[in-house]
Amino acid sequence: MNFLQTLTPGHLKRKALAVHSGHASVRFHTSSPEGNRVEVERQTGNGLLIINADDWGRDPHTTDSILHCALRGAVSSASAMVFMEDSERAAAIAQESNIDAGLHLNFTTPFSAPHCPRLLVQHQSRLAHYLLRHPIARVVFHPGLVRSFEYVVAAQLEEFHRLYQRQPDRLDGHHHVHLCANVLLGGLLPPGTIIRKYFSAEPSKNSRRDGLYRTLISMILRRRHTVVDFFFSLPPIESPGRLQHIFTLSRQFVVEMETHPVNPEEYRFLTGGELFRRAPGIQIASRFALFGTRDKWRREFACRQNPLRSCAGFRDIDDQRNATH
Repeated sequence: MNFLQTLTPGHLKRKALAVHSGHASVRFHTSSPEGNRVEVERQTGNGLLIINADDWGRDPHTTDSILHCALRGAVSSASAMVFMEDSERAAAIAQESNIDAGLHLNFTTPFSAPHCPRLLVQHQSRLAHYLLRHPIARVVFHPGLVRSFEYVVAAQLEEFHRLYQRQPDRLDGHHHVHLCANVLLGGLLPPGTIIRKYFSAEPSKNSRRDGLYRTLISMILRRRHTVVDFFFSLPPIESPGRLQHIFTLSRQFVVEMETHPVNPEEYRFLTGGELFRRAPGIQIASRFALFGTRDKWRREFACRQNPLRSCAGFRDIDDQRNATH
């Protein structure tokens, strides 16, 4: 049985305490009885579905695919790559079209922008060689690569600021490497920002070892950053009942769904209306805005003590899964 199917109605009635405990006004997209997309405003405190598209700026085709989805209201936000082939154009489009962009940290895919600093390329190459060599590399802190990690993260933060004229309020990582030991234990992610967590209910071949590591990472993230309640990928789209269970969760919890519209199947699902047909009445956020401003996020981060989270009768899916091993 899919773990999502073990969630009872009682679970879903309980209030989520992770990221939407304070009330803030957000816009969301839903469908009218006639099937038309409409935009309304509500006060947070119940559920929210955030559909985030990765790799904004990687190349023109990827950027355009995400843009088409965003203009149709099927994508809430994007994760922007810097020092890539289309980074400059993508940043200009984001500002012109009001695309909500966070930083998509990249340690593994070669930077493709023309005139990319040679030293940055060298540092990233060292990191990619290490991180892609073996899966265990992500969970092992490498003292010899401390300066390379620091340099590559700092360079991408600075380039994002140059392109978007602001610091990123939200960060995630290409291939999710932003959660590797050197980044987290090195304190390289700006405190108080929204950070993407591990996939919820993600299957694992090494359940016990992986579960312990995920629990540790979850504790670190919740102490230093803001995280959503659940995180899933859009595919597999045709898995029986899978999306419906995720949509049900989003009625009471803040759920992030990762998508790559450059993939034809995902693009068709998002732009062809299938999303709104499968999720009538589901609140799809128009931005990745959980509290409203970075200062408010930081105040929440500074004052939040989270013992009630484990007392709410419902823990995060990956924590509950880990507790069974």
